[in-house]
Amino acid sequence: MEEYLVGLGDYAVISGKGIIKTLGLGSCVGVAIYDRINRVAGLSHVFLASANGRYRGDNPGKYADLAIPLLYEQMLREGAQPSFLQAKIAGGGQLFVGMEGPLLNVGAQNVQAVREQLKKLGIRLAGEVVGGNKGRSMSIDAATGIVTINTAGKVTVL
Repeated sequence: MEEYLVGLGDYAVISGKGIIKTLGLGSCVGVAIYDRINRVAGLSHVFLASANGRYRGDNPGKYADLAIPLLYEQMLREGAQPSFLQAKIAGGGQLFVGMEGPLLNVGAQNVQAVREQLKKLGIRLAGEVVGGNKGRSMSIDAATGIVTINTAGKVTVL
């Protein structure tokens, strides 16, 4: 079975068989979207909530407000149907414990932005493992839609 690795600010879409995974979800948010009927899977590794004037033609996959619509469009091109899509998310942690403030709580901002984008696109959020102060990895199996999240050795299956 083929495995695809999604790096920071990147995304991938596959159909049929294969696994997409991403590592190093601290304040970043992994967004897995799946069409259970057509078996189309997508995964994005979102770095920041919004391009908000910072986007200069670099990787749009870094920003929730750009990455999720791009992932959605790519999934539709691969045969996914909007009414069959559901999402699961992981990450959005606060890794610098004891440091508070709006500029330092990037994880919570990322989670909120991801939720807003999913809602805007009409994609149901079916599960999440977010917050906390530990890093995570995340994978999605295109054949089954099973999302696996590893948090410091603890495995959660959504």
